[in-house]
Amino acid sequence: MKYTLFVIACLCIAAALGDDLLVQLPFGTLRGRDRGTYYTYESIPFAMPPVGPLRFEPPQPFVGEWRETFDASKPAVECLQWSHFVTTPDQLTGSEDCLTISIYKPKNASRLSFPVIANIFGGAWSFGGPVQTGAREFMASGNVIVAKINHRVGILGFASTGDAGWSGNYALKDQRLALQWIKKYISFFGGDPTNILLLGFSSGASSVHYQMLHEDMSDIKGVYSMSGNSLAPWALQPSPREQTYELGRLFGCGTPRNTAVLKDCLKAVNAIDLVRAFQHFLIFNYVPFAPFSPALEPEDAVDPFITKQPIDIIKSGKFAQVPWLAGYCQDEGIYNAASLLAKLPETGKERLYELNSRWYELAPYFFSYRNTLNKRERDARSRRLKLQYLGTRNFTLESYYDMQRMFSNEMFKNSVELAVDVQRTYGKSPVYTYIYDNPATQSIGQLIAGRTDLVLGTAHGDDYFLMMDSTIREPLRPDEKLISWKLVKMVEGFFETGQFVYDNCAFQDNVGKKKFDLVVIQRTACKNIQANSLPDAVSDHKPKIPVIPT
Repeated sequence: MKYTLFVIACLCIAAALGDDLLVQLPFGTLRGRDRGTYYTYESIPFAMPPVGPLRFEPPQPFVGEWRETFDASKPAVECLQWSHFVTTPDQLTGSEDCLTISIYKPKNASRLSFPVIANIFGGAWSFGGPVQTGAREFMASGNVIVAKINHRVGILGFASTGDAGWSGNYALKDQRLALQWIKKYISFFGGDPTNILLLGFSSGASSVHYQMLHEDMSDIKGVYSMSGNSLAPWALQPSPREQTYELGRLFGCGTPRNTAVLKDCLKAVNAIDLVRAFQHFLIFNYVPFAPFSPALEPEDAVDPFITKQPIDIIKSGKFAQVPWLAGYCQDEGIYNAASLLAKLPETGKERLYELNSRWYELAPYFFSYRNTLNKRERDARSRRLKLQYLGTRNFTLESYYDMQRMFSNEMFKNSVELAVDVQRTYGKSPVYTYIYDNPATQSIGQLIAGRTDLVLGTAHGDDYFLMMDSTIREPLRPDEKLISWKLVKMVEGFFETGQFVYDNCAFQDNVGKKKFDLVVIQRTACKNIQANSLPDAVSDHKPKIPVIPT
């Protein structure tokens, strides 16, 4: 009798485990992975592989059936890319077959249904993937499902000729199809399809804001963009045709009379060779910020993603009227400026000293106006930028922080201010904003600069990586662990109440306001402030760059 009861108990336990690891979808069964305090179901295809004739085409929904149980225990592979964070000379990584979703579900038997964070990674539209971050803090809290979206990047995601024959924006269309998949199937994993928050960082932040410009996204809970939006200077390229024809020239495609011929020629190129060509469009390191990025599509394109300037869409009021939270870090420009602190082997001096002789050549690439202004206008703007931030001083280590502030404002903060202002003026749904000011001990800046002797400020991603953990930021300090927990609780609270509250600071809606209402998040406290413009500095910390005599 005891043996029989033991067998029944074991069978019950096995069945319970099977129910959690096995998920039955309309097209088959998948098996996830038990990670201790949560489950993962990774690398689930939401689209057909964008290879062969489907390269440079809108994503096609996944069709077919799994005759055997699909193995969802393997981490998602990155989309084929020339990555900024691969340290070998050949920076190629990933696979062309990559359109997948990865789902993280906490073990919390007290919940019958979970709200859902749909997360889009950052990477200058050019690199990155879901595998580069985790969801540890959200899983530890145990109250939300995180669904990570993979999408094409770089040449494969954005090459186009700007006409109806090759309108581009395949990365944004990948994201859109993935969001439709989540709405349709997340309930099979215990997620609530009526309670979805879009969360993105950097180009992922611009991505979720772009998705918000579609009125059919009005059925989601809200949008949370961290360090980016659709009005950022690097979020829309003005001349995709020129770049794509240059790509064709590199592979001997000649000067075809129509774009169909050019597209067919580039479809026949080996994918690895095609993506390696990305480096041809870089001046040095990862400059410009995003050589291939979203572009406007013609009205006669088949199912275009965007045909009007983002600012004009917002002014029309024809976008998803859902709450939007836009956050940014005090020293965002570290991402751009830190590479200039790397020392050149031929001179032994930091690269930033080159700017004294090459400023007018490089500034248009740094600040994304190379293809929007003529040479006279470019030179005038470059002159104004240097005068505004450095005055008559040269680029040196002593003036580095002012140059970094230039990047922070011009590439990030100013566009957050513009987007919040336009959206609060022409929209009806709540608009919230904050500035994060708490420098990390280890940040993306040290990685890019290749130096550990500098603390440069609160860098690009210093807030994001507290919620979506990354090895770049490990180990966290005690204060960062506490902030991480408070950010997670802020998001969970929004799902429950529709209101963002960080610690004891409730975010105030900016709609209808003359001044900006924002929350300042610092190391040990937060505060609500009002300002005529969004600040680029809220603390007295000003990193000091050590100057070593040469």
